Amino acid sequence: MSRKIYGVSELNNRIKALIDSDTELASVFVRGELSNYKIYPSGHHYFTMKDQEGTIRAVMFKREASRLRFRPENGMKVIAFGRVSVFPRDGQYQLYCSELSPDGVGELHIAFEQLRDRLHKEGLFNRERKKPIPMYPERIAVITSSAGAAVRDIIRVLGKRYPCAKVIILPVRVQGAEAPPEIVGAIKYANRYKVADLIITGRGGGSIEDLWAFNDERVARAIFDSEIPVISAVGHEPDVTIADYVADLRAATPSNAAELAVPDASEIREALLGMKIRSVQALKRSLSQRRDRLTTLSEKRVMKSPLNYIEDRRMLLDHAQKHFISAVLRSISQKKERFVHLAASMDAMSPLKVLGRGYSLAQKTDGSVIKSAADVQCGEAITLRLSSGALNCEVKERLE
Repeated sequence: MSRKIYGVSELNNRIKALIDSDTELASVFVRGELSNYKIYPSGHHYFTMKDQEGTIRAVMFKREASRLRFRPENGMKVIAFGRVSVFPRDGQYQLYCSELSPDGVGELHIAFEQLRDRLHKEGLFNRERKKPIPMYPERIAVITSSAGAAVRDIIRVLGKRYPCAKVIILPVRVQGAEAPPEIVGAIKYANRYKVADLIITGRGGGSIEDLWAFNDERVARAIFDSEIPVISAVGHEPDVTIADYVADLRAATPSNAAELAVPDASEIREALLGMKIRSVQALKRSLSQRRDRLTTLSEKRVMKSPLNYIEDRRMLLDHAQKHFISAVLRSISQKKERFVHLAASMDAMSPLKVLGRGYSLAQKTDGSVIKSAADVQCGEAITLRLSSGALNCEVKERLE
């Protein structure tokens, strides 16, 4: 009996046919941990699933991978759904995965956490990058479904609180695959044509799937890039979306967004009325003070008899003049006495006084005083200055 000899590819195809014929392996769920996860330029995802005792190779093609709501990562516990088959070229059996979901945690929850962490690291949630909400907006763009309860609540609250603001509705879908691009388009339209001073975007409450459009990365980046301040109003108080983190202000509900967007006109009226009352009271107080001052001035003597006031000032001027003249004369007298005293002192020290007592002053022809016999020579002409007149002399003899 002869045995059939298989070629390698023939054997691989034979094994593939056997595995493909197993209906249970054609639709199977596999639980395991991701490792060696790689995304190729083709868009296909290749990875390994493992547990404590074994591993299996797996692939998810681009079409199926594009439907993933989260980013698979190594070490993540997942449940994969697909079929087991053989790749004939390598002779390896592997799992051809068509669906992938986190094990124990919802897929959308994982996607939310991953996107939130990534945008937070990029700085899209930083408080210092948020724009201030205008205090008195003239035009408000509302980006939401035109058929939902949210738009009615917003219009109602805005009309009640601040009816002078113009409300511009930019209708979009807020649920489904078409919702994110429509919301992004409305935000960009509002910024391009400067249709408003403030944007409110959101919707009513619902499940995480219903609110998912506001967890879309495209919507988050459009809100962040908006030059017009954005208030996010998605769902009810417990509901938090990525849009809430990125927006310049988060409102708990659409109605709350309208309350935060505008001041209360009735409160403004009350404030203006209070300012009016305070202004009138301040004006009355000022008038009363000026009236009292006018009365006080009218009772002064100068106002009743201006000439008497002038006479009084004239008498004061005369008195001041008299005191001034007395002070000047007294100062002159003191200075005159001091001058006489100093003059007498100087006169007492004058050489002429010495000469008056019989002394004389010997000088050379150049006027220098002769102090010693050694200062002159025999035959030299000198001058003797007396108390009255002078004598021109000639030195006959010098006595040392």
